[in-house]
This record gives sequence, C-alpha cells and structure tokens, in this order.
Amino acid sequence: MANELQGKKIAILLAPVGSEQAEFEEPKKAVEDAGATVDVVGLQTGDAQTMNSDVNPGDTFTVEKTFSEVSADEYDGLIVPGGTVGADNLRGSDEAVNFVHAFFEQAKPVGVICHGPWTLVEADVVKGRTLTSYPTLQTDIRNAGGNWVDEEVVTDQGLVTSRNPDDLPAFCSKIVEEFAEGKHKDQRRSA
Repeated sequence: MANELQGKKIAILLAPVGSEQAEFEEPKKAVEDAGATVDVVGLQTGDAQTMNSDVNPGDTFTVEKTFSEVSADEYDGLIVPGGTVGADNLRGSDEAVNFVHAFFEQAKPVGVICHGPWTLVEADVVKGRTLTSYPTLQTDIRNAGGNWVDEEVVTDQGLVTSRNPDDLPAFCSKIVEEFAEGKHKDQRRSA
C-alpha cells in the first residue's frame, strides 16, 4: 500500500552518536515508502553517526531539526530507534523526553525498538502498558510499571515495540498500520 500514509508527517529521532543504523534507516524507509513525510529530529542539527551492533560505526545521517524547533503538534506519529549509546543520549535530554511524552498526551502512535524504550521510561509513559524491548531493559520497564514481554512485535493501543534489528520486518509493518489508523485515545492513559 504505497499511499497508506499519504498526508501523514512522522518524526524519527536520531542521537548525535550511537543510534542503531538499521533501526533508524529501515523504519524511516518503510513509512516514506507508504507515503509519509519524515523529519529527522535530534539534539543538534547536522551529521549524526549511527552504529551497527552498538560497536561498529555505521553511516552518518543528517539531523534536520532540533527538539527546540519542533512540537509533537506538527506530527502524526513518532519513531524512536534503539542503539545503547543513542538511546542513552536521548533519555538524558529533557527536551527529547518531553517531546516523546507529548505524543502520548496527544494520543498519537509511537514506534520504539530495542533500547529505545529507555526514553519511554524517562518520559514516564510505560505504567500499565505492555511492551517489549532489548531483554536487558526488562527490569527498567517493570520498575516503571510496565508489563515486559518477549515477543517480536507488541502493539498496545498505539504503542508499537520490538526487541532488536531481527524484528524490523514485523516492526516496520506494524508501525505503518498504526500510523495509518491515527490517534488511539487509550495512548493517553500512561501520560
């Protein structure tokens, strides 16, 4: 469905260094192929160094807008890639955390993969939610009130999560579906 997301605008986060390349590149391509316009949002504009398997440098990509230049109001959905260092950089930024939280307040769909749920924990939006992540985050998610499960892709009222790059085909398919559906009123319940 090439035009499933026609007219939709999606934000995808990218840390200055450390976001997992495949978890950034493949979801971005999936939503663009479905017709969405995508803005790459980060802590600073310019080149950002991605990683492969957290330790091998990947390609560089351009961050187009900073958190101070955008608002969740402008977007129909959000993608948060993983990567240990990248996710840690994002969760350490109040601007990034507030941006993520705003999508839940506005009941907009959010797709998060691998270590990306660290930003959800910091944004205090996992309480009462069922989600997955890279396995080492399960204690963080449970301590924040979430229900962690070990599944390829989990959808909970507009929140789509997956564990790692192996899950990208299922993750990409499900985020396109959720973004096409639009707002999910129960997304607000954890905000």
